[in-house]
Amino acid sequence: MWLLCMRKSRGRNHVSRLCRADCSLIASAVALCVECLLHLFSFLDKDSRRNLSLTCIRLREAFLDPRLWSLLHFLSPCELKRNNYILGLSLRHLSICWHSSRVKVCNIEDWMKTTFQRDLCSKHEKLVSHFLEHVCHMCPNLLSLTLSGCGHITDLDVISVLRSCRQLQKLCLENCCRVTDAVLQAVVTHGNSLVEVRLDFCRNITQMGLEGIRQKKPGVQLSAERSAGMIPDSQPEEKLHIRRALQKVLVFS
Repeated sequence: MWLLCMRKSRGRNHVSRLCRADCSLIASAVALCVECLLHLFSFLDKDSRRNLSLTCIRLREAFLDPRLWSLLHFLSPCELKRNNYILGLSLRHLSICWHSSRVKVCNIEDWMKTTFQRDLCSKHEKLVSHFLEHVCHMCPNLLSLTLSGCGHITDLDVISVLRSCRQLQKLCLENCCRVTDAVLQAVVTHGNSLVEVRLDFCRNITQMGLEGIRQKKPGVQLSAERSAGMIPDSQPEEKLHIRRALQKVLVFS
């Protein structure tokens, strides 16, 4: 077969040599022990790991090894739907950080959203919540959780993680508008292993809630940039009452 390839054009010959070199490289990699394969996989991103795992059974077994997946990082909720990662007991560090202009739409109060904005959010609003539910059942050894720009997660999602992942040491929530002081109470009740809690730009966190956790959990390193100083959510009737009051002021002024 190699002699036949040599008779082809120079371009085809070059490609054939590359294919043979790639096959030799894969064969050499497959011959390595499991620990070496896991080490090689650790240098690849999630998509590259999955693509490589499709080449042979042995590499697929390495891909499915829970030890490979001690750290997971996602750049958007849509990445959670991809079949390029494994959840398991080995997961220690998890982060979902969505830095996009669409986060501004997610942060709008539901009753104020337009039909278009609701339709836009409906495509991803449950993704992170469902994913965290799987984490609660499959990853009890989680040590750190970072959620940024996840505007649709609720107190219940975070509290469920605190209840299920008893070894959690670090909790970071940034720009999660639906998180309230109920999470702070859960930190006191269930966060026995926590050493650091960050609640940045979470508008429904109050100063009273922060003071409460500082008193009850003095050993926890707590930071809350801008959270207690932001304008919290309000109910539609509250907005209506304010609007009517302003109208009266304008009429009688």
